[in-house]
Amino acid sequence: MSVLHQIALTFLKNIGPAIGKLLVSHLGSAEAVFNAPKHKLLDVPGIGDKTIRELNFDDALQKAADEIKFVEKNGIEVIFYTDKRYPKRLKNCFDSPILLYSKGNADLNARRIISIVGTRNATDYGRYLCAQLIEELQQYDVLVVSGLALGIDVTAHRECLKNNVTTVGVLGHGLDRIYPSQNKGTADKMLEHGGLLTEYPSNTIPGRENFPQRNRIVAGIADATIVIEASIKGGALITAEIANSYNRDVFAFPGRMDDVYSEGCNFLIRNNKAALLTCVADLAYSLGWEKPDNTKPVEQFMLPLDLSAEERTIFDIIQQHKAPLAIDDLTIKINMPMSQLAMNLLNMEMQGFIRSLPGKMYRVN
Repeated sequence: MSVLHQIALTFLKNIGPAIGKLLVSHLGSAEAVFNAPKHKLLDVPGIGDKTIRELNFDDALQKAADEIKFVEKNGIEVIFYTDKRYPKRLKNCFDSPILLYSKGNADLNARRIISIVGTRNATDYGRYLCAQLIEELQQYDVLVVSGLALGIDVTAHRECLKNNVTTVGVLGHGLDRIYPSQNKGTADKMLEHGGLLTEYPSNTIPGRENFPQRNRIVAGIADATIVIEASIKGGALITAEIANSYNRDVFAFPGRMDDVYSEGCNFLIRNNKAALLTCVADLAYSLGWEKPDNTKPVEQFMLPLDLSAEERTIFDIIQQHKAPLAIDDLTIKINMPMSQLAMNLLNMEMQGFIRSLPGKMYRVN
């Protein structure tokens, strides 16, 4: 098949992914679309006289020739939807792109693929959850996909690089740039441990309308989408809705009811649009993953959602010690009166965050 014609197909006016695939299916190849007589084109559902009159074949071929020069110069792979390397999970989605531009070394058909999305205004809580999640995912040999945006997206990518987890960023623009520019260093490192993916040719600016489009790739390429912090109107919720429309699993971490960036997650959970996630064990069980035999067990992490500032300090100190801590040691480390400490410990134990052991010793539950 001619890569020139495959790329040119994406430059035709009024021909989106669905119509493009119909044309190829009816006529046999992208090249055949450009060589077909008018009566053959009219046989394709959705193609009428007006569409044919506006078909800009010569212009599309010229743009495709320019794009081929760019992809060859920059080591970019062009993946048509009929290619074996095209992500098979994404291919099953009705509105999947007809063509993708890929750079890096990621297997887009890896055995386990998870997408992570969230707010651009990530809090310490969101970054903490993201770091813990990636650390636990490491043992399952997953590919982690996100959108290389500020906030949760780039945190997920960076934590993957730190934990040697393969990660792919899906862009809302061409591969001739990185947006936002401050994520370029992370994007460069990802090329050695995953890669970058887009449906957009070079010289495509990061327009607002591109990012909701980009989100369907993030949702469709994965087995499941995990939402870590999202406002009620954020792009993360759009991605979750798209994943649900594809009949894919969606998971969300809960948050305090009055936190604006947990509002979206709580909404998804409350309306049964996402399963409650408190640890990777939840995810692995739901997706039928078996833990590899050669990995050491990772302790389940609890979500300190409802802890006060004092309780969070106590929780962090207990968590940092592998061995249980005695209440006498705790009161010295925290510099808190014994009665006040005991009250906090009782409250935390009742919420299930810590466990008391004989001898007034405490450990994280």
